[in-house]
Amino acid sequence: MRPKKQATTGSGDLFRARLEQIINMKHELVQLGGKIDWDWIDDEIAPLYSDRGRPAIETRFVIGLLLLKHIYGLSDEGVCERWVHDPYFQYFTGEEFFQHEFPHERSDLSHWRKRLGDKLEILLAESLRVAHHSGALRTKDLKRVTVDTTVQPKAITFPTDAKLMHAAIKGLNRLARKHGVQLRQSYLRVAKHAAMMAGRYAHAKQFNRHRRQLRILRTRLGRLIRDIRRKIAGQEHLAVAFEVPLSRASQIRFQEQRQRGWKLYSFHASEVECIGKGKASTPYEFGVKASIVTTNARAPGGQFVLHATSLPGNPYDGHTLGAVIEGTERLTGCEVERAYVDKGYRGHDTTNPRRVFISGQKRGVFGAIKHELRRRSAIEAVIGHMKNDGHLGRCYLKGRDGDAANIILTATGYNLRLVLAWLRELLRIILTVMMRTFANPSAFKSAC
Repeated sequence: MRPKKQATTGSGDLFRARLEQIINMKHELVQLGGKIDWDWIDDEIAPLYSDRGRPAIETRFVIGLLLLKHIYGLSDEGVCERWVHDPYFQYFTGEEFFQHEFPHERSDLSHWRKRLGDKLEILLAESLRVAHHSGALRTKDLKRVTVDTTVQPKAITFPTDAKLMHAAIKGLNRLARKHGVQLRQSYLRVAKHAAMMAGRYAHAKQFNRHRRQLRILRTRLGRLIRDIRRKIAGQEHLAVAFEVPLSRASQIRFQEQRQRGWKLYSFHASEVECIGKGKASTPYEFGVKASIVTTNARAPGGQFVLHATSLPGNPYDGHTLGAVIEGTERLTGCEVERAYVDKGYRGHDTTNPRRVFISGQKRGVFGAIKHELRRRSAIEAVIGHMKNDGHLGRCYLKGRDGDAANIILTATGYNLRLVLAWLRELLRIILTVMMRTFANPSAFKSAC
């Protein structure tokens, strides 16, 4: 059922303290909570709920927790823990009185992320609206953008043949215990020792011994797959439960290091892709490609992210530019006049190719366009902040939906951090002017 709206009584309580009495109402987090249109967000997500059943948790509470998590770079458990002892967090999520216990379960954040899905873009749109309303972002800043791609790494270890086969053996044993399938032999002890020795031999460049340990792992994994298939034969419910894990284990067993085509890089996260971006430090990264669009010029509040999306399948950058520009125009409501990209976008498929300028281009580059093209590399600093201060550097959410949600929420948190810094700077300027006025009242009288 649709979440109920939070209602404030405005009255006091003998045994509880009102948050307005214990916090600074000029704090930037308090101002940000007042600028966000919570009613509009609630109306946008209303179609995701039915008219029957138990009412869901209040929209402002859960959405506020998601925003706070990505503003301050916390985990789900960390933001729930900090909410208990931080009155500003409680006020931001709509509480009226100070609470001493967290009123809901941590897993509610995961359920809301799954339910919102594509609707998470409304949070990015709302962050841009708040920035524009507070004066940190101007309309003219939305017309000239910079587009680039990066890699959002997944929370997996570096994939090697030994690690993958060992993980497949452990995963199949775990699933067999869960469904009560009695195995002839688990091979857990042998696989652990073989995986450890394979890593040591590879480090010592003793590759004949290293390949011998890989053969041991591959043989034990094959025995385990055949044993499970014999035990579940004729049992429909077990066949359905083991279908995907057995196919992944078979893929890991037969794939080779230099084979062409699709490969599996993680037993528990099959969506992980190997992406090479030409970096000297990390030639290959394992995750999903992400597209980031920022303002080209620095707005008064900073360089804001206008659009962020995941690009599963590792597509060519130039083939994604048209859809990315259309999504940016839909999100901002402003037509993009000029887009600046790097050389990876050569051969792009935009509807108006004359508005796209590629790094190193000479024809048609002069005056303001030449200056704006120099600023294209400023997007690298934005991506760096999103990875270091946000969650773009490592995604812990499950599946392709988790990859897409993490990218959008990280961009939203980055924008709101800029808005908070802008509000903090405005408050500092106002207080400085007031102090100077009170320190020199004659100047104030003469000005009047």
